[in-house]
Amino acid sequence: MSEEHTPLTVAQSQLKLASKKLGLDSGMHKMLSQPKRSISVSIDIRMDNGTVDVFNGLRVQHWDARGPFKGGIRYYPNITLEEVTALAMLMTWKCAIANIPFGGAKGGICVDSKKLSQHELERLTRRYVSLIVEYLGPHRDIPAPDMYTDAQTMAWIMDTYSQLKGYRIPESATGKPVEIGGSWGRIEATGRGVIHCVKQASVNNGLKLKGASVAIQGFGNVGYQAAVAAQEIGCKVVAVSDSTGGIYCIDGLNIPDVLAHKEKTQTVQGYKDCKNITNEELLELPCDVLIPAALQNQITYKNADKIKARMVAEGANGPTTPEADKILYEKEICLIPDILANSGGVTVSYFEWVQNLTREQWPLEMVNRKLEEKMTKAFNDVEAIVAKEESDMRTGALMLGVGRVANAIKVLGLWP
Repeated sequence: MSEEHTPLTVAQSQLKLASKKLGLDSGMHKMLSQPKRSISVSIDIRMDNGTVDVFNGLRVQHWDARGPFKGGIRYYPNITLEEVTALAMLMTWKCAIANIPFGGAKGGICVDSKKLSQHELERLTRRYVSLIVEYLGPHRDIPAPDMYTDAQTMAWIMDTYSQLKGYRIPESATGKPVEIGGSWGRIEATGRGVIHCVKQASVNNGLKLKGASVAIQGFGNVGYQAAVAAQEIGCKVVAVSDSTGGIYCIDGLNIPDVLAHKEKTQTVQGYKDCKNITNEELLELPCDVLIPAALQNQITYKNADKIKARMVAEGANGPTTPEADKILYEKEICLIPDILANSGGVTVSYFEWVQNLTREQWPLEMVNRKLEEKMTKAFNDVEAIVAKEESDMRTGALMLGVGRVANAIKVLGLWP
């Protein structure tokens, strides 16, 4: 990855653009460009074989002017402070765009979780929480799942925090199992949110979704749930991929059956009556909607001109580089940016937090209805700025998010 395309330099350049468009003064820009707090801890745990190993843990809290910090925790070998800082910043804008009362945070542990046993992962998680517990809490910082963490991880986090405080506090983490206060619809939320944005964009762009072809790069939770939601509204999913490669079938895929094939063979490739393709080839397929839901920097200046989709909806964080953004905009391809398109997860996390505070559990239908309402409102709020500024959607989304946070800071003032 070139230096200018590290997550942090991209995030900083996006903030600079939004600040200029909004006319923010240099002081406000400096404040927003730095996190309020960056925490680094050494996590020493006893492994199953009796030895002691040490892992590096991070938590970055960007801004909380609109509410407590909120953001995922990822377990990944190559995680860096710069990457986590960038993701925390994007979470701040994402929460503001969705108009939910949270600020942005992100965290992680440098570990290959696949090499640890379940008991080792539990000890690692609980130790990590114990080291940063004074900075966490339902009104300070609320963790959620991210890469290679899940509902079980959040259960350990919530339980550890509760044990240290002396009473059960389900609202201290979101993305938990429903048995202990998790929300119905949380697992599906990010993927469904992407499709809610596609649906709204189709209204504004004259794209008929009945029979529309969809290609999805990434067949993890977000990609799979987006595929299911796309089929629910009448779209035809013609291609999906995972880390091993992809499959293409012009007549459409049976998504649950593809998942069963992947679980059996550990790859989507080799699925019946399909053509095996690479991840790069999937991006360049002729289709109506392209959903990059895998890794960052997938659409670049090298392949952006080969994109044939009418619409790109970013399920992953940062799948499109700044140069590619410009190329797609010039090609009049509608691009729904990550900070809008994949905000369904944090939106339902907010719903879970509210349910926990009041000790309620909403039915799935209610959660899904509220999610669609929130996503539709956020999309239309961004579109209003796009129309006024005659800008691309990423710029409009950044202006909305950064502007709301800056306004909150201005109203609060600086203490002392």
